[in-house]
This record gives sequence, structure tokens and C-alpha cells, in this order.
Amino acid sequence: MNKQVTAAYELAKEQYAELGVDAEAALRRLAQVAISLHCWQGDDVGGFEEPERGLSGGIMATGNYPGKARTAVELRQDLDKTYSLIPGTHRLNLHAIYLETDKKVPRNDIRPEHFAGWVEWAKTNHHGLDFNPTCFSHPLADDGFTLSHSDAGIRQFWIEHCIACREIGAYFGRELGNTAVTNIWIPDGYKDTPVDRLAPRQRLRDSLDKVLAKPVDPAHNLDAVEAKLFGIGSESYVVGSHEFYLGYAVQKQILLCLDAGHFHPTETIADKISATLLYVPELLLHVSRGVRWDSDHVVILNDELQAIMQEIVRGGFLDRVHIGLDFFDASINRVAAWTIGARNTLRALLLALLEPTEMLRELEMNGDLTGRLALLEEVKGLPFTAVWDFYCHQQNVPVGYAFMDDIRTYEKQVLAQRA
Repeated sequence: MNKQVTAAYELAKEQYAELGVDAEAALRRLAQVAISLHCWQGDDVGGFEEPERGLSGGIMATGNYPGKARTAVELRQDLDKTYSLIPGTHRLNLHAIYLETDKKVPRNDIRPEHFAGWVEWAKTNHHGLDFNPTCFSHPLADDGFTLSHSDAGIRQFWIEHCIACREIGAYFGRELGNTAVTNIWIPDGYKDTPVDRLAPRQRLRDSLDKVLAKPVDPAHNLDAVEAKLFGIGSESYVVGSHEFYLGYAVQKQILLCLDAGHFHPTETIADKISATLLYVPELLLHVSRGVRWDSDHVVILNDELQAIMQEIVRGGFLDRVHIGLDFFDASINRVAAWTIGARNTLRALLLALLEPTEMLRELEMNGDLTGRLALLEEVKGLPFTAVWDFYCHQQNVPVGYAFMDDIRTYEKQVLAQRA
């Protein structure tokens, strides 16, 4: 098998070289990219704060596949298995509700020590950590408003929560020597059409100003804000719209988070990457798959995913874009969902890295749009799979569909025992 993989790669490398593409350079660049896996795929966004409470605030996970993680230890165990099936060294994106503590801690009083176990695990396994405030599934978010709430006391609670989360993100960055991204998403909005669209946005702006007032070393933590078109319970009006957060991110020169499932079904975030990077220093991506609404399906190797990665590579943006995953499918094996989504994201990125970008750009600049189209179509037939298989072999992870053998064994030996 190893000889076949290597032989196929050598042939593929020659074919790519004929178009001026260095396959080995593409693999070296791919190995430097760290995808941030999302912890909430492993337990259906339950967290460890009060998992019996259930989800609210526009969040829903569908399905009841057996074997979900019930503790931080089980979640880390599942993540270890997942990382062993994904080529490269990658990150983890944590939500605030994944703290570890023996007693209940109010969200506005969470501290770095509540995440010390995650930091030790990350150090041992060479993972970077990212972070998110959890502004949902809480009594003070049950009416659908947090940072833009009309009640000053409730607003202050969520301001304090987000401030605490920035401190935790900075703690991750300091301890790991690896910059964290702390991303703010809130569910605020109305199910039906509001009379006053302005006041909630004024309150959100003022709340964010207070959250970000204290400088944090950007070597330790970067701030991001995330928009949404609509959600469950906010079908008619979302306070934190794309336009709101784009303006805010440009004004504050912080990261803008583009979630692939947070826009109109006919929109793709690929076209937004180059436009927004003219005005903000860096971007955070939440790579997801919306189906009719923001349903956060497992990422597949479709045209939209490829377009996103093509835009990042063609624009030379790899050093300015942080790539994270965001989906939660409880209807299938959760480890498989992580693995399939992450491997597809990396495959799409490799496809983009294997494009003859300079040749395509030259054809375009010379007005040879016929030649550009012809070359783009020919590239689709090149033996990309041989390069991907070699990369997996090189990185000591399963080649091809073989990763499912590992997952089925893990399901029998570990997940099935959690019934």
C-alpha cells in the first residue's frame, strides 16, 4: 500500500509540475495550517456548566446518536482520537460552558483556573486553544437578548462575562505561546419585525466598547466579532448583523468572523474575504454548511468550501485568516463528523494550493479569459487524490476511507460503553 501511494504521488507530482505547480511545496505549506476544531461537536453544545438545562438562545442540535461525551475527560478522549485521524497539528476552539469546576460558577465570574485542565492537555498534545463567550442557554438570555438587552443589569452581566472570556483567551495565549482568538457571538434579535432597530444596536455597540476597553496583548489574544443573518427566535431581526459587525470591526481594527452558515443561502463567504481584508487586519472563518437555514451540517467537499479555500490561497491570505470549524451533528458518530469535516477542509485547501495560480492570473491579466476557463477546467481532472493520500501517509494518519475502520473500532470499544 505504501509503495502504491508513493508511486501514484510521484506521477501526480510530475503532472502538476508541467503546469508550474510544486506539489511538495504545497504539502509543506499545508502542514503549517492549523484548523481549529470546535469542542461543541463532541457533546451537542451541552457543555459542563449545567448540561441538563438544555439548549436555548437560537441553538439546536438534532439527533441522539449514542456515545456523546459527558465529561471533559471523555471529550478530550474523543478529540485525541479525532486528531489522530487528521493530518497535521491542529487547534481546539472552546466555549465558556466547557469549564471544569467542582461547584457552580456564575458566567461573569469564570476564571483561567477553570480551564487549567484544557491548557495542560493542549500543552501535552501541542494544540493551540481558541475561546468563545457563551451567551446562550442561560436564564439571563432566555428572552433572546444579552449585550443589547434593554435592562442595564442584564447587559452588565454579559459584559462581565465577555471581559472574563478575553482574560481567559489571553491566558491560553500566554501559557501555550500560541495566540488565541476569542470570538463574540450573541443571539440577540426578534422573532417578528421590531419597531426600533436602532436602539439595540446602540446598546450592543456600547457594550462591546466596554468589553474591549482594556488592552490585551495581541501576541496572546485576538478579538473577533461574528454576525448572523437570522436564527431561531430571531427570524426577522438580528442586532449583530453583518453590516453592524463589519463597521465595528473596521472601526476597532479587530477580527471579523465570517460563518459560512450565517448568510443567505445564495451567498458565499468566499466573495467577502478579499473585500473585508482590505479594511480589517485579519479574519476568522467558521467553516460550516448551512442547508436552507443555519443548520450547521458537517462540512463536505462541495463548491462553496472549495471557493472559500481558493480565495484564501489566490489572495495570499493564509497568514491573515484563522480557519475554524462550526457544525454539530448529533445524528451520526460525532468523532466521524469531526474527522470528515476537518479532512474535507484540508482537502479543499490542498486543492487550492495545487492550482497553477500564477499561470491563471497571467491569463486573466492578459485578457485571455478563454484560456483561463479552459485551464481551470483541466485542473479539475488532475490527480489530486494521489497527492492527498501521500500527505496522509506522510503525516501517519489513515489513507482514504481507512479512517472509518479506526472510528468503528473506537465506537465499539469506547463510545458504546457510555450508554
